Amino acid sequence: ALSSGINAEYGTINTNYFIQTNLRMSLLPSLCTVKGLCILDNDGKRIISKYYDTTDDTFTTVKDQKVFEGKLFKATEKSASEIVSINNYTAVFRSNVDLFFYVFGDSRENELMLLAVLNSLYDAISMILRKNVEKRAIFDHMDSILLICDEVVDGGILLESDPNSVVNRVHVKNEDIPLSEQSVSQVLQTAKEQLKWSLLR
Repeated sequence: ALSSGINAEYGTINTNYFIQTNLRMSLLPSLCTVKGLCILDNDGKRIISKYYDTTDDTFTTVKDQKVFEGKLFKATEKSASEIVSINNYTAVFRSNVDLFFYVFGDSRENELMLLAVLNSLYDAISMILRKNVEKRAIFDHMDSILLICDEVVDGGILLESDPNSVVNRVHVKNEDIPLSEQSVSQVLQTAKEQLKWSLLR
C-alpha cells in the first residue's frame, strides 16, 4: 500500500517515500550540461559570455555573472591546471595571448565533456581567425564568434564537437545574411576584402 507513497487505508502520505523520490529525481543527469561559457581579456574583463541555466541563482543578474567571472579569472590567472573548482561548479579553461576561454558546469559534470566543448569552441574560433586568436581579432569578427558559440552549444547542450563542421556552418550562415541585415563590421570587412583585391589587380 505504501509503494505509491499513499496509505489508502488511512489516507495518510508516506513522507519518506516522497523525500526519497525527490532526492532520486534531483540526482538524475540534466540535459543542461553546460551552465555557461565566457571569453575574458587578460584583465578579467568580459568580451563574450553566455549563460544557459536561468534557474541558477548564481547567474540571475549581469552583476552576479560578472562577480562569478571575476572569481573564475582570479582562480585561473596563474593556474597551471586547465580544470578548476569554484563553489559548486567545475570550470575548464585555456588562455592565449590576451584572452581566457572558459566553459563551466555543475560540480558533478563530466570534465571530459566540458573539455570537448572548450576545445571545439577554441579550435573553431582559431580557424575563423586564421590562428590569430587575440582580443582585437575577436572584436573584428564578433558576429562569427557569436555564431560559433551558438553552433557549439545550444541551451546548455553540446551540439557539435567537430570544429570543422562548426566553421562550415558559420560560413554558410554568414553567406545567407542579406546586405540590409549585415552588421557594420561585416560590411566593413567585405569592403576591405574588395579593396584589397582591387589593389592587387
